[in-house]
Amino acid sequence: MLERASKGPMRVRTLFLSDVHLGTKGCQADKLLDFLRHYEAETVYLVGDIVDGWQLKTGWYWPQAHNDVVQKLLRQARKGAHLFYIPGNHDEFLRGYYGTHFGGIEVMENAVHEGADGRRYLVVHGDIFDLVVTQARWLALLGDKAYELALTANRIFNGLRRVLGAPYWSLSKWAKLKVKNAVNYIGAFEKALSTEAHRHGADGVICGHIHTAAMHDDFGLRYINCGDWVESCTAVAERHDGTFEIIDWTRAGRDRAPAPAMAQQAAA
Repeated sequence: MLERASKGPMRVRTLFLSDVHLGTKGCQADKLLDFLRHYEAETVYLVGDIVDGWQLKTGWYWPQAHNDVVQKLLRQARKGAHLFYIPGNHDEFLRGYYGTHFGGIEVMENAVHEGADGRRYLVVHGDIFDLVVTQARWLALLGDKAYELALTANRIFNGLRRVLGAPYWSLSKWAKLKVKNAVNYIGAFEKALSTEAHRHGADGVICGHIHTAAMHDDFGLRYINCGDWVESCTAVAERHDGTFEIIDWTRAGRDRAPAPAMAQQAAA
């Protein structure tokens, strides 16, 4: 069981957050704030694309909730939590600041996290293993615009569902998982990240980038993807016994109580 302070947040050993995309209309900052009020960690890894520099270059969008997320994270650092920021492709402007501390948050290219049980996990955003991002940047930018349009349609679609009393449902996520090429792309991405973790002598990899939360041992070591805070609203938590879980806040947030979407013991 997770340890809860009296009338306080759940205490976990480590939290991993990725793909928040602050600075975009698709960011569900209100849900992330609610999550951060319910969870407290000794260490927090920000696994890339926390701020969306691509979008901010084309038009400034920064509502109060987005600022509140930043302030909440900085407050955790001031209270003694260790925060590490591993930039992704959307916040690549921070890649020139490796080793720098901002308000107690250290910027790193990647990290090796040692779990409570001694197992080691490579922590990396993952975009450098995406050939579209590395070899065809124009296509990645075009895809980003298409994704933004899909999210706009998704907001309209879910607005109608709310009127009808139906729960949130991700149209764009459903379409992505139904397209064969997208499924193959995800599989290739997972395999590439697992191979990189093996090259580092790690027991697993924790990443983001593809906005698809997952945890499995399909490639001979533990693969964990944090998901995102645009559609799925998921985070990864490590308990004090070394167990990892994916927390789905679209479900948990409705009851204001933790409801892990998936919990697995680290592979032996």
